[in-house]
Amino acid sequence: MQTTTPLGTPLEETPGQLLAAMRTKNPLVQNITNFVAMNIAANVMLAAGASPAMVHTKEEAGEFARIAAALTVNIGTLSPDFLAGMKAAAGAASEAGKPWVLDPVAHYATAYRRAAVGELMELRPTVIRGNASEIIALAGSRSSGHGVDSGDSVMAAEGSAIALARQNACVIAVTGEVDFVTDGRRSVRVLGGSALMPRVTALGCSLTCLTGAFAATVPDKPFEATVAALAMFAVAGEEAALTASGPGFFSPIFLDRLAALTGESLDAQARIVAA
Repeated sequence: MQTTTPLGTPLEETPGQLLAAMRTKNPLVQNITNFVAMNIAANVMLAAGASPAMVHTKEEAGEFARIAAALTVNIGTLSPDFLAGMKAAAGAASEAGKPWVLDPVAHYATAYRRAAVGELMELRPTVIRGNASEIIALAGSRSSGHGVDSGDSVMAAEGSAIALARQNACVIAVTGEVDFVTDGRRSVRVLGGSALMPRVTALGCSLTCLTGAFAATVPDKPFEATVAALAMFAVAGEEAALTASGPGFFSPIFLDRLAALTGESLDAQARIVAA
């Protein structure tokens, strides 16, 4: 049955409903993420109510992907060994029908990264989360990205995101000042967050991991899962900014805000609008 958010956006389940379900399920999520992000990403998932496992080596990544409820892959600190583990895990997740999320960090920067993402895309990610420049480039258009930073606006990437979602039958999340989520048929924008968030390392990477936790909770509803993860981040970020004096104080307050959110408070504060 279709329900709606408080703002009337059609979703099969609201972010608050999915948060309550995720905390009840406490899903085990395998995260192959970069060295910079491992600690903060694990803490974010624990605060939100999921169970993280940072299993990445090729010798066990594929086997573990069959145990975990979902997989997330982030190419931030790419290496041959990391890539082998990513491919083994993503292949196993796809074969087992488990959802997996791809974060194509700066995939346009080098030939090695472009080739790696091409190989991972062939393994059919359920969700792709990236900044505007990453999504524009992944769709085959020219972006203005430099390094890991986006040089394009989220609005400029919306058309590329819709085309990419339709072409790959997946959900695309473009994150920035206002987030955009689409499955090629439905699209929403998620408002909130804080200007301090880009000044704290690895929060975007952590959002990818949290998206995996929600996808594990409702594997048949990746669009709703992605919206829920982005909404939770946006609300917690907005709340944390009210008392944080700078990026150093923001990070622990943000974790506390994630942990304190309830399904009811998330639905009451989330700002989600149809696009």
